[in-house]
Amino acid sequence: MLMKSGRLSRNLRLAVFGFLAASSLAHAADKPRNVIIFVADGLRYGIVNHDTAPTFADIQKNGVDFRNSHSVYPTVTTANASAIATGHGIGDTGEWSNAIVLPPLKSEPGTVHFMESDLILKETNGLYGNNYFNEMSLLALARQNHYQTAAIGKEGPILIQDISAWDGASTIFIDDSTGTNWEKDHAIPLDPTIVRAMKEAGVETMARDRGLNQSAGAYNLPGVIVANTYQQQWFTDVATKVILPRFAASGQPFALVYWSRDPDGTQHNTGDSLNQFSPGINGPTSLAAVRNASDNLQALIDKLKELGVYDNTDIFVTADHGFSTISRQSKTSWAAKQSYPDDTVKGFLPEGFLALDLARDLNLPLFDAYGAPVNVPHGDHPKNSASIGADAAHPDIIVAESGGSDLLYLDPAKAKDLAPKIIAALTKQDYVAGLFVDDELGPIPGALPMSAVGLRGKALTPRPAIYVSFSDYALPSCLKKWGQPELCSVMITDTNLQQGQGNHGGFTRANTRNFMAAIGPDFKAGYADMAPVSNADITPTLAHILGFDLPAKGTLKGRAIGEALVNGPATIDSTPHVTRSEPATNGFVTILESQSIGEETYLDAAGVPGRVIGLKTTK
Repeated sequence: MLMKSGRLSRNLRLAVFGFLAASSLAHAADKPRNVIIFVADGLRYGIVNHDTAPTFADIQKNGVDFRNSHSVYPTVTTANASAIATGHGIGDTGEWSNAIVLPPLKSEPGTVHFMESDLILKETNGLYGNNYFNEMSLLALARQNHYQTAAIGKEGPILIQDISAWDGASTIFIDDSTGTNWEKDHAIPLDPTIVRAMKEAGVETMARDRGLNQSAGAYNLPGVIVANTYQQQWFTDVATKVILPRFAASGQPFALVYWSRDPDGTQHNTGDSLNQFSPGINGPTSLAAVRNASDNLQALIDKLKELGVYDNTDIFVTADHGFSTISRQSKTSWAAKQSYPDDTVKGFLPEGFLALDLARDLNLPLFDAYGAPVNVPHGDHPKNSASIGADAAHPDIIVAESGGSDLLYLDPAKAKDLAPKIIAALTKQDYVAGLFVDDELGPIPGALPMSAVGLRGKALTPRPAIYVSFSDYALPSCLKKWGQPELCSVMITDTNLQQGQGNHGGFTRANTRNFMAAIGPDFKAGYADMAPVSNADITPTLAHILGFDLPAKGTLKGRAIGEALVNGPATIDSTPHVTRSEPATNGFVTILESQSIGEETYLDAAGVPGRVIGLKTTK
């Protein structure tokens, strides 16, 4: 995450800026580079080795290995997609999470909208002057500089990469909805010449579904036991048989984003350990998904070499976030002590547990996402989101589920009175790790201000009032095998998925440490970068390589990773920070550990000591 912090020393700052200016001039005379951003959704740094993911491991070894990598918080897909696209933090892009509160949309009822949808993204963009991120994306900038552009893969984050081109007339979009008619106007239009080229290459013109990888199972039924190879083979075929040959034949430079659903989708839905912590997301199905993503990238590399453009292409590999195995257990939750026989194991936390507990503590009515009362004695519980207050149409609180973190939106007229009561109630729960409150509500013991984690900037969309991050710990039996706490995270998540499946979104280092690596003519070879980097640094780095001036409206900006580039400085220094909230009356304290380079801050972990993997502070 990004916010203003300490500054680089004058000499180091001059050295870095001098290098960037000189290298920009050098590139101006070169043949324009091609760039590829390959996103392996949900890929953890520590899971990559030559056995699990040989292509990713080769790039680590032969290119740049970003050992101090960071997802931005909240550690979810669309939030990080906006950071990857624009080079800005979430306080600027307003993509607060995968599910956010928006003005009414035609496409679905309710106020909480899931952003991994082309239709919702297009509608949202129209509400905010056709640029709801309020910033320029790398692909849009590349288009302006006469580059060919394409985005291929997972619906939602793909359109985010160049949402201003949603009409399909410039950037080529290939995602889950391509060629489908399951919802009117849902799919992004595709140029007829590309459709014809797909037919000529023997590639289906309608996107494949996930096949046997689709079902998450149920509380009494295991999820998937196969990776998403069927769908992703189609994405890869489109890229290697149609898009890359088209780009190479034109002779014009290109910028391409490939967003692999694996390992994320498979880790979410894994059926390897129903209601059990082990093997969780380290089982054979999840490992097959890691290998699937690695093989997809190898196919792209092989095609680049075949087309004779590999040596002029820079490839940046990243993941939007890390991952954890889901826990549904709490000793303090009232919600866990109730019965939900239709979909929840007895004694486990149901989906919507935070809303259930909060409504009870505040003695307020609880409604589901559609405004219907939640009847707990009848086994009801909220799903996707909930509202709390006497009037479902004008609630005091809206709770948006987001996996390892929940977002709370408050009635502005009641927020200053409600917020301290909400924080006091949440500090009593063992599943709560960290609390972050909108600065406008003033300091509240137990919580840090949202500005401390980069959640206040130039965003256009409605800002949440409170973020709640959930607890995690390292499973001892997993540590015996893998030896890395980040690979052994067991985390409370607010979701409809089951204990033993996977999720993310938390403020644990298991979620903030994503896989990042890069290779190409502009990146150093065999270089281990120990400085902190984040997803918000990718676009500034590639824009620099391409010689583009990246405009900005907000100040939560990433940096060009100069030390990773050829002839860049050997190292760059960072400064560690520890930020503490005032303790609540029961001693609950939110502690944030971070690092900074210049004005950019990188968030490691936050919460109560003992409830968060990667939080070094013990008290």
